[in-house]
Amino acid sequence: MSNRKLGREEKRSGSAGWLATFGDLMNLLLCFFVLLFSMSNIDKEKFELVAASLASSINFMPAGSTSIGEGLLISSGISQLNELDEYISSMGKEATEEQKEMMEELETEQLKESEKLSEEIDNLVASNQLDSFVEVNFTSHYVMLTLSGSLLFDSGSADLKPDSLPVLQKIGLILEKYSNCTIEIEGHTDSVPISNAKFKNNDELSSFRALSVFDYFIANTLLDPATLKHSGRGEYVPIADNSVPEGRAKNRRVEIKIYHTLGLY
Repeated sequence: MSNRKLGREEKRSGSAGWLATFGDLMNLLLCFFVLLFSMSNIDKEKFELVAASLASSINFMPAGSTSIGEGLLISSGISQLNELDEYISSMGKEATEEQKEMMEELETEQLKESEKLSEEIDNLVASNQLDSFVEVNFTSHYVMLTLSGSLLFDSGSADLKPDSLPVLQKIGLILEKYSNCTIEIEGHTDSVPISNAKFKNNDELSSFRALSVFDYFIANTLLDPATLKHSGRGEYVPIADNSVPEGRAKNRRVEIKIYHTLGLY
């Protein structure tokens, strides 16, 4: 009796042997993905692409075998995990290429939007006779109005010159047309060190100059302070050679950046 009972138990244990192999494989896969998760930041879009590819490409075959893509089989534990790793890596590359194409398309659309916005602002600058005071440029993210520091401030000062106020008033009216956009005011200086009773360095000078323009717009336009930002960039973002007077004059400037929202205009 005991021998027959033992035989039945051995038979039941043997019949489920493939489940042990399958379980080992699933545990290994789980550990593999947990390691990936712990070592990297999950990109939601890429993760969804990989998950979708796995769902459509992995099919379970009879007797515990698994088909992974075209011609790849796992039927004996971890014997072909290297093929699985290569397969997942190739899917990751494909997802990265798709993301790259999407980003390039978005960049192109943003550039077109900035160009359109730049043309509008160019026309407004011309109609307000500001051409000699304002330079208009654009990137894929914003349109930028550049004003000379000598127009706005005396040397070493952050107080707006009276002659600059009519120019700022016209610029403020232009900015009001784009009040639903984020507008950033940046102050820039040349590389000549400054140290006076009010400012100990160029960082402070550029910050207070940006703040002066910000304060003027808040006091004299309908712009919402919540959509305006101001910052001082000091001497660290030159646009010309600081070794010559002409270059230093160009670097002393205030930039007003209008960040567009794609499809808004």
